[in-house]
Amino acid sequence: MLHINFDNKGAALKILCLGAHADDIEIGCGGTILKLIETYSNIEIKWIVFSSGEVRKIEALQCANQFLDKVEKSDVDILSFKDGFFPYIGEEIKNYFDQLKLNYSPDLIFTHYKYDYHQDHRLISELTWNTFRDHLILEYEVLKYDGDLGQPNFFVHLSKKYVGNKIKLVTENFVSQKNKTWFDEDTFKSLLIIRGVESNAPEKFAEAFYVRKLII
Repeated sequence: MLHINFDNKGAALKILCLGAHADDIEIGCGGTILKLIETYSNIEIKWIVFSSGEVRKIEALQCANQFLDKVEKSDVDILSFKDGFFPYIGEEIKNYFDQLKLNYSPDLIFTHYKYDYHQDHRLISELTWNTFRDHLILEYEVLKYDGDLGQPNFFVHLSKKYVGNKIKLVTENFVSQKNKTWFDEDTFKSLLIIRGVESNAPEKFAEAFYVRKLII
């Protein structure tokens, strides 16, 4: 099996992480981010959350900073677009993407899955592709009530260390979400195990993504 190696020939590996809401990035690709940070010494990460309230903003900023603690060059933006209304304020968000493209050209982008049932997630995915047309984009999945999980085609194997760190950071930082029945260690670990089975992961765990275009 061919393994992708993000070799930038000495240049910094520039990563853009996009999430509609606080905790989306961490849940969808947190383990992969931790693995990339440990694998590549020269790495630059821009982390953007598009919606937050007063409490969620504090949680999102705190969690992102802990994920990126070992990254020398990182930038975290927690925005305040209205949760649940992204398709109706799409022009404002599109303007933000247009400005983002002028200031940042990443090598790798993490964004939401195109066929996610949440309207905010879908819009962020759509605008990611509209804006960044010559970039490697990995669409992550977020397990929720809607039952919209699909059949991903790109897998990142994770060790127990990355899984444990990811789940610990998510559950300890996003305290406001603990009233949700699904927001616990068992839920997060279960999907990682299923994707690990599908990709024959050595340590049983994997995060899964959707790739529409891959050039090697």
